Amino acid sequence: MIIPTPPDIFAEDCSFIYSLLEETMKEPTSTTTTTTAATKRRRQADEEELGNNMKKTAPKKKQKKEDGYTDLEQQSDQFYIQQSRLSAASKIAAAAANKGLSAKEGKVQGGGNQRRLWVKDRSTAWWDQCSHPDYPEADFRKEFRMSKETFNLICDELSKDVVKVDTMLRQAIPVRQRVAVCIWRLATGAPLRHVSERFGLGISTCHKLVLEVCLAIKTVLMPKFLQWPDEEKLKSIEKEFESVSRIPNVVGSMYTTHIPIIAPKISVSAYFNKRHTERNQKTSYSITVQGVVDPKGVFTDVCIGWPGSMPDDQVLEKSALYQRANGGQLKGSWIVGSSGYPLMDWVLVPYTQQNLTWTQHAFNEKIGEVQRVGKSAFARLKGRWGCLQKRTEMKLQDLPVVLGACCVLHNICEMRNEEMDPDVKFELFDDEMIPENSLRSMSSIKTRDNIAHNLLHHGLAGTSFL
Repeated sequence: MIIPTPPDIFAEDCSFIYSLLEETMKEPTSTTTTTTAATKRRRQADEEELGNNMKKTAPKKKQKKEDGYTDLEQQSDQFYIQQSRLSAASKIAAAAANKGLSAKEGKVQGGGNQRRLWVKDRSTAWWDQCSHPDYPEADFRKEFRMSKETFNLICDELSKDVVKVDTMLRQAIPVRQRVAVCIWRLATGAPLRHVSERFGLGISTCHKLVLEVCLAIKTVLMPKFLQWPDEEKLKSIEKEFESVSRIPNVVGSMYTTHIPIIAPKISVSAYFNKRHTERNQKTSYSITVQGVVDPKGVFTDVCIGWPGSMPDDQVLEKSALYQRANGGQLKGSWIVGSSGYPLMDWVLVPYTQQNLTWTQHAFNEKIGEVQRVGKSAFARLKGRWGCLQKRTEMKLQDLPVVLGACCVLHNICEMRNEEMDPDVKFELFDDEMIPENSLRSMSSIKTRDNIAHNLLHHGLAGTSFL
């Protein structure tokens, strides 16, 4: 007697029953054993009943049907079909009851919000220690380059933009931990796997947090802490610079630095840094960061992201500062730059020719004091945020946001007089290239000569004895 297999008998129910049977197989062994024993006892009883029926019908002659089955064989087939369906249904019912009980117990024990996704168990001991109120201030400053008070200020400012809500799957990462991941990554420049180990989070999660918090810093904090000064503030800046250099109408010190990057996949030659390659004897690629700072080293304007092969004068022409000056907003004011910039109606640079006169030499000394303000600000920027000192695995399109966030955080620290650890001080090595057309305005040449003459002959250059 041939008994058809379940797929041949009820193919339309097969996929559904098999999927539920797979669920049943995953259940505890005790439930499956109990269900199987009950099914065997029921099958034995049914077989005994079937045997009695067969004895009653034995004297009758078996009639062969066209398909080769007798009536008894067909009845037996139908019986086993019914039994297989009953067995599957009993297993499904037992599994469903067991699952319902487990889910109910889980809600009672866990309060209703249980994690339903597998999450790797990671240690957060280091961050728990750092975030403890009793954690030493000096150690916190060394790790995050700022005091606890400044860190809390940043968290409060970004809270509405970076906060996430808990879900049925997992609890959201707190705001303080999100901000801490970003700041510690920027401060140390450590690989993402180290960030993951310190904060007990996944590597991809840490990378995502860094970008999210940097974007929030650029969106929320940049309008508050990195903007071009108004008229009243500009007058105050002019007085401070004049007290330092004796040069009137100076509203900023400008400098351009290079940030090393991994060789990009496109436009490789545009990012190739020839000067750094020759000095380091190693192929180097970079992007530029141009900034203008006030006497306290606070950035008032930044231009980020142009390829490292561009000289300083071309980067200046691409900046919003250049457009602002062409619109007349800097008329009557000076921004002091290095010899890598051209002399213009609003850009004041030192004399670069050989065999300088005493007047020109005295002018270069005084303008050098203003230049040092900008250079030292960039040195503190790179020293405070270690991610700017070496190549990073971040994508090229993400770097402008990250670099902008570093500039904003630098301003916050400078405004709040955050002291830097001497161990993180950085020395700049940006080579300057004299532009091909270093003189863009004839009137500015005469104005610079007049300034140099007044510095020397009015005893303002410190060389009156000559």
